[in-house]
Amino acid sequence: MPPVNILMKPASGLCNMRCKYCFYADEMENRRQASYGIMSRDTLENVIRKLLDFAEGECTIAFQGGEPTLAGLDFFRECLELEKKYNRKNIRIYHALQTNGFVLDEQWCTFLAENHFLVGLSVDGIKATHDAFRRDAEGKETYFHTLRAAELLKKAGAEFNVLTVVNGKTAPKIGRIYENYRKLGFSWQQYIACLDPVWEKRGEREYSLTPRAYGQFLIDLFELWYLDLQKGQQPYIRQFENYVGILMGCMPESCEQRGVCSFQNVVEADGSVYPCDFYCMDEYRVGNLNEDSFEMMGQRLMESGFLQASAHHAEQCGQCPYDKICRGGCRRHREQGEQGLGLNYFCESYRMFFDACLTRLQEIAACMRRSM
Repeated sequence: MPPVNILMKPASGLCNMRCKYCFYADEMENRRQASYGIMSRDTLENVIRKLLDFAEGECTIAFQGGEPTLAGLDFFRECLELEKKYNRKNIRIYHALQTNGFVLDEQWCTFLAENHFLVGLSVDGIKATHDAFRRDAEGKETYFHTLRAAELLKKAGAEFNVLTVVNGKTAPKIGRIYENYRKLGFSWQQYIACLDPVWEKRGEREYSLTPRAYGQFLIDLFELWYLDLQKGQQPYIRQFENYVGILMGCMPESCEQRGVCSFQNVVEADGSVYPCDFYCMDEYRVGNLNEDSFEMMGQRLMESGFLQASAHHAEQCGQCPYDKICRGGCRRHREQGEQGLGLNYFCESYRMFFDACLTRLQEIAACMRRSM
């Protein structure tokens, strides 16, 4: 059995920031109960017990939100104690935490470092692009809060990467953003395309990312990364590393680049489970870990057809020369409202990128094969 991973939302969608493009705030508006508050100890215990009962070999517990640190440091200490209590099979447990960094202090960072949490810190480039859409609950700027969190994580020796949302402001500024990250020592980078609100016509918001803007962003970022690669100084950029891996015959760890959904086991604060972070809405709920087993929820997911539907791509994809490396992209970007799944909204973006950069990706993959 492959490793079992869960994505836990200990504070549901509660957050101390009000990012204008927040996809989870949008999902909360599209379900009967918006927030489930802070996860109770009983629910946490049921989640950990059932996870470690079901897992074999190893598992990952990733904490996300909203803002997961709002559950408090004692919640995370309790989680580790429950793991010790129920880890009867000596499962190797990995931890990850995605945070805006707003409340991180020395105590938090020491805890994260000592317990080997991989931290994802959300930061949108330079001050102008970050503060455009990432404000706190009072509407105040947050960029320097985020940089302070990064410094505290470094000082504590915590392992962290930066997660940047590619939107209408960040995409055209990637040159300045890349250079800024170099100066700040952010050598592990992840970029995700901004989502427009679910079921809404795309491209209508001030933060919206258009296909042409995203395509140019990918080209510009690759050019910068490739120059550094030639000098042996490139940062780790997840998307490019995954493309090279695909060309080498490896399975990408990013489900977006597999082109088929995987069961993420997203656990809301009340114990409810959903297949994907982009689909935490009532119609996609597969159970609750206070009542159901992982086996039962897996069966319900298969009966729902959610995963199977994601494997069906638009007819045009089969005729595309980039189909085997593009693989159709994320299901959420293929949603066509009542028409179901269709062509990826960013199809033009990927065509632009592969037209410009595929040959060099292939060269990198060939070079890596020769060095193995």
